[in-house]
Amino acid sequence: MTRPRILINFAITADGKTSTRSKDPAHFTSKLDLHRLLEIRKQADAILVGRGTLEADAMSMTIPAELKPARQPLRCIVSRSGTFDLSHKVFNSQGGTVHLLVTDPPADYNPLPYESAGAVVHQCPLPDFLHRLRTEYNIATLLCEGGGSLVRALAEIDAIDEANLTWAAHTIFGGSEAPTITGALGPHFPTTLHFALTHFEPLDNGECFLTYERLRASTKP
Repeated sequence: MTRPRILINFAITADGKTSTRSKDPAHFTSKLDLHRLLEIRKQADAILVGRGTLEADAMSMTIPAELKPARQPLRCIVSRSGTFDLSHKVFNSQGGTVHLLVTDPPADYNPLPYESAGAVVHQCPLPDFLHRLRTEYNIATLLCEGGGSLVRALAEIDAIDEANLTWAAHTIFGGSEAPTITGALGPHFPTTLHFALTHFEPLDNGECFLTYERLRASTKP
């Protein structure tokens, strides 16, 4: 499949969770982690999130002007049903063009309100959307910032090339219902995905920056 290079970025607690059982916004890491997030965003031509993550974290999906980004990345939001809140700030703030992916639209789905608001609406499966981003919009690097169900969908089609994690050893949420980077605990993946640790940066505040690179057949030792 022709697609962009796909990165993911998450902060995780000491027990590997990304939030509480009620999926509260993930604001448990330091300002250094926020700076790292923005630096990773600067590498991306587009940002991808699920609608639930967009709303829970009140995201604008932009890079602050003071960081002098070369361009604002496209803002891609995934929803099964294609229902979006047009009052959300992502539709009312300057930034990259908003692209809405609707993976399971109802028969009477109407994209016109979103298109009238300046968004581009795509009604197709996730793999087709990734192919379209690369071939029609020249997106070379795509950053996925969650949520877990979306990351799991990417992993199931082996479409994750780099994983960036901030491990916050100072924080434990706990509980079987707290989400991980691939969502709620559930069945294992059909096959093993091999990653190599390429960056390890422990901090004095109880956090550690980690980067993993996907090892494919051509890159395995």
